[in-house]
Amino acid sequence: MNFSHAGPVVDSDESKPTPPQLLDAQELDNVWSGHRVGFYLLTVPPYQYVAYYDADRQMTIAQRRLDSSDWTYKRLPSKLGWDSHNYIVMALDKEGYIHVSGNMHVNPLVYFRSTQPYDVTTLEAAPMTGRDEQRVTYPRFMKNADGDLVFYYRDGSSGNGVNYYNIYDTDTQKWKRLIDRSILDGESMMNAYPLGPTLGPDGYYHMSWVWRDTVDCETNHDLSYARSRDLVHWETAAGEPLKLPLTIETPGLIVDPIPVEGGIINGSGKIGFDSKGRVVLTYHKFDEQGNTQLYHARWEDDHWQFYQTSDWDYRWYFSGGGSIESTDVRHGSVAPAGKGLLKEQISHVKYPSGEYLLSEEDFSVVDILKPDPAEQAFYRKLYRVESDFPGMKTVRAYDQGEDLNPGEKYILQWETLPPNRDVARPKPWPEPSPLRLFKVSVDENP
Repeated sequence: MNFSHAGPVVDSDESKPTPPQLLDAQELDNVWSGHRVGFYLLTVPPYQYVAYYDADRQMTIAQRRLDSSDWTYKRLPSKLGWDSHNYIVMALDKEGYIHVSGNMHVNPLVYFRSTQPYDVTTLEAAPMTGRDEQRVTYPRFMKNADGDLVFYYRDGSSGNGVNYYNIYDTDTQKWKRLIDRSILDGESMMNAYPLGPTLGPDGYYHMSWVWRDTVDCETNHDLSYARSRDLVHWETAAGEPLKLPLTIETPGLIVDPIPVEGGIINGSGKIGFDSKGRVVLTYHKFDEQGNTQLYHARWEDDHWQFYQTSDWDYRWYFSGGGSIESTDVRHGSVAPAGKGLLKEQISHVKYPSGEYLLSEEDFSVVDILKPDPAEQAFYRKLYRVESDFPGMKTVRAYDQGEDLNPGEKYILQWETLPPNRDVARPKPWPEPSPLRLFKVSVDENP
């Protein structure tokens, strides 16, 4: 179905959702708003943590008990420049010690750990392995099947980088290599931009990635995939064991051999699953006419089966280095929606955006879910821009915690200018903006 003629939308009186309500709102601090960079919100009952850059661009961690509106703050010795890559990530290990990393784009490792469980005031700079930590980008924390904390990152730069995994031992309070080799290696010719690892319903960790030859984003190519039971031993989608590191020459990894300037960007290739637990990759690339189209690749019957979902008469061509200010096409990952349907968030600069219902059989568009007017009005008001500085937008960070109360969610929000290709903006700059935390009711059975 052509996205420009999506047909009737779902608007049934049988399942009208309960409009959301603002349960609580708190103003934590004033924050830097000269360019967008990622903050972090983590709720681990009975505590909640927020990582951000304050009005002076200083990395700051705030903490409170969920039953209190009193926040405790810890300013860390790391100051933000102009790079929108320099987001912050945070995690708690099995014993409740806080781990923080961020403010790096091909820079020496920035990492802090608390000396007391659950206590931000005890955060201190700490070592990791001491190996391959001079040109760090894209830090991430995750946990393996045993609940052990894993940290992974890229060493190197666009067009020349490798990816490493470390694991934290809570008994010794030390990091070591999870694998004594890199996972993904561009062999000094390229670097990988991975998504995941994502734990699937089949018990595997799934990872997709594209390769990039230079700092220029148009040199992304070759959508690829691998999976693992334990993050140590990796295999192809067909179950063939793989030797590390994974390179462009490793057999069985390339899903779609998209060429350089073929229309895929890093961040595309989202990992999802259908109702049978089969892995599905969502991505965009150019079609034969040179237009940008949305595709789905599903592993079925021992091969990748491809489905073109869109029929857009539009070409999004991106190029150059640095953080891109605008993204013409965005998409999420598919998830089961029942009754032979999948759901997926899709955003387009020209065509309808929203939650799409796709046929699970062939990924064609069945409907676009029409938002509830009351819900739209609620979020429109919540997300409104208050600053009168030209170009300001509201941005958000969503809670990365677990075991949260059903029917509730937390949203962290602030106002900022968009990225500026990671270079300084001339003055005047906008005044620091309020960093707000919202607690919102959510309809669990829309």
